Amino acid sequence: MGIDIDTARRVARLARIAVEEESLPGLAEEFNRVLAFIDELEEVDVEGVEPMTSVTPMRLPRRGDEVTDGGAPDKVTSNAPDAREGFFTVPKVVE
Repeated sequence: MGIDIDTARRVARLARIAVEEESLPGLAEEFNRVLAFIDELEEVDVEGVEPMTSVTPMRLPRRGDEVTDGGAPDKVTSNAPDAREGFFTVPKVVE
């Protein structure tokens, strides 16, 4: 399956990218190179390879699951334009 100039024009329009008419053949060729590389990747044997989230094995640090008072509500609401009783106050928007 190849990308022709009309398809490249449509993709550019859908992506909201302004592409000059004379640049469309080059864009179509780039799309075709990307698709050829994807086809090449599909030939790689990945049988028995576990999926990874990173190239280096790591474990995210975890904090203890403890109930707290949330720290300092006064600090959290100190920059709020309107805060009352430790909560942010917002205008009513629904009647």
